[in-house]
Amino acid sequence: METKLAESRLPFASLLLIAPFFLWGTAMVAMKGVMPQTTPLFMAGVRLVPAGVLVLLFAMLTGRPQPRTGSAWLWIGLFALVDGALFQGFLAEGLVRTSAGLGSVMIDSQPLAVAVLSLWLFQERIGLWGWLGLGIGVLGISFIGLPQEWITNLLAGGSIATSVDIHQLFQNGEWLMLLAALSMALGTVTIRIVCRYADPVVATGWHMILGGLPLFGLSAAVESEQWQQLDLSSWMALSYSTVFGSALAYGLFFYFAKAGSLTSLSSLTFLTPVFALLFGNIFLSETLAPYQWMGVCLTLVSIYLVNQRDILAKWLQSKKSVANPSTEKPSSENQPLLAPSELELAKVTVKIAESESEIWR
Repeated sequence: METKLAESRLPFASLLLIAPFFLWGTAMVAMKGVMPQTTPLFMAGVRLVPAGVLVLLFAMLTGRPQPRTGSAWLWIGLFALVDGALFQGFLAEGLVRTSAGLGSVMIDSQPLAVAVLSLWLFQERIGLWGWLGLGIGVLGISFIGLPQEWITNLLAGGSIATSVDIHQLFQNGEWLMLLAALSMALGTVTIRIVCRYADPVVATGWHMILGGLPLFGLSAAVESEQWQQLDLSSWMALSYSTVFGSALAYGLFFYFAKAGSLTSLSSLTFLTPVFALLFGNIFLSETLAPYQWMGVCLTLVSIYLVNQRDILAKWLQSKKSVANPSTEKPSSENQPLLAPSELELAKVTVKIAESESEIWR
């Protein structure tokens, strides 16, 4: 792990390093456990708005500037729509129809969509390992989201069963979670532009508030008995998802992102569905079919390959250099003149922009 834990003065820093991913995974379990006592849109709003207030309070205490231009508020509003309202809305509705573990796996597949969107919009290089990860990810998601009879027929060399209703397929929770992952991927792309006009922490807080208010409005219009059946344990679970699963997890992530390697930190993203699967089985007695476990494993492998594609490419290149030592190193005279401080600042800015939206769970 490349994150500079030695620089941290916090006790048990190695445990705190994985805490954000633990909190996001267990928050999924807590939300799923509350579902029978509340409604999905109300729960999504409760998770967003209070956490956004906490983030803005932190921003005020640390003296971060508020948005001042129309362009800043426009992009924050778009960010709130895709990464706030749509993401949390699809996530909550999907949890009604699927397990916390599978839902977390589908959500964490969003780096696959980010890689494709970045290639299309920003001409970012995916590379061999990235394309391999994308292919494995598509296969893994298919094992998770497609009906078992489809998979059985396809593996047997047959055709897809015509008796399966296509409309019913896209009402499954797994596909709503996939829509949530796509919404988050759009948010990941959008925040790159948001950071040009506003402080990223302030934008994060406002996007949660602005994204949560429409969910409350929709809940008031189409849902009923949102909180009447909530008992003390249910309110505690919602509070855990809001305070620990959102605000605190973000705070810890920002701290370690500033103290060490963002690339190494983002490689731990795969721990989120692992924790969700584990605690979903312990507390909610959730079980998966064998072919779903296969899909989970394939999806986790794909997430790792996509997140670490640059490091894997460098490792492969170093192996080739060792195997072929006669390869001449390029002369420093032919290298472009870059200011190291500016280059590092650009890298960190892009990485923070990618990470902030990617890890909201």
